[in-house]
Amino acid sequence: MRLIVGISGATGAIFGIRMLEFLQRAGVETHLILSQWAEVTVHLETSYTMSEIKQLASYVYSPKNLAASISSGSFQVDGMVIAPCSMKSLASIRHGLADNLMTRAADVLLKERKKLVLLTREMPFSDIHLENMLDLSRMGVTILPPVPAFYNHPQSIDDLVNHIVVRTLDQFGLDTEEAKRWNGIHATTKNR
Repeated sequence: MRLIVGISGATGAIFGIRMLEFLQRAGVETHLILSQWAEVTVHLETSYTMSEIKQLASYVYSPKNLAASISSGSFQVDGMVIAPCSMKSLASIRHGLADNLMTRAADVLLKERKKLVLLTREMPFSDIHLENMLDLSRMGVTILPPVPAFYNHPQSIDDLVNHIVVRTLDQFGLDTEEAKRWNGIHATTKNR
């Protein structure tokens, strides 16, 4: 499998980083794009260095390199995830601006009708944000805001992040050992 991973400057850089860690362990070929502001967010929110993050990816591209292989529909890829996806990137993708490599690659995935998943990060959402997400959803994009689940009794922020990353990887048919699945509520008696 071959996936493009974008990390925008929105809060939640750990989602993209953890995605790369899981994909590397799964042996998935990854093509990483870090937006101009991703480096600032990574520095503010995590203890990772840019070098450490780049080592998690199979290939790394400058967001300014619109001539990269992943900017073409002839490049064979199984899908793309932007984690986190800023509202600026969301708007650019919706309107087809393709003004940097991340939004160009997303534009290519749309035109090629391939899997595109956006972990949209903002709170609360404005009408503009919601309209952009709805329009992209109608085009086949999976909108996956990183909303935590509590049925699996998370004990740490890592547990919350892992669950969201696992649910994102589910979109590509990838299962990981970190998955804690819902098994339903089991009846304790045969009588009602």
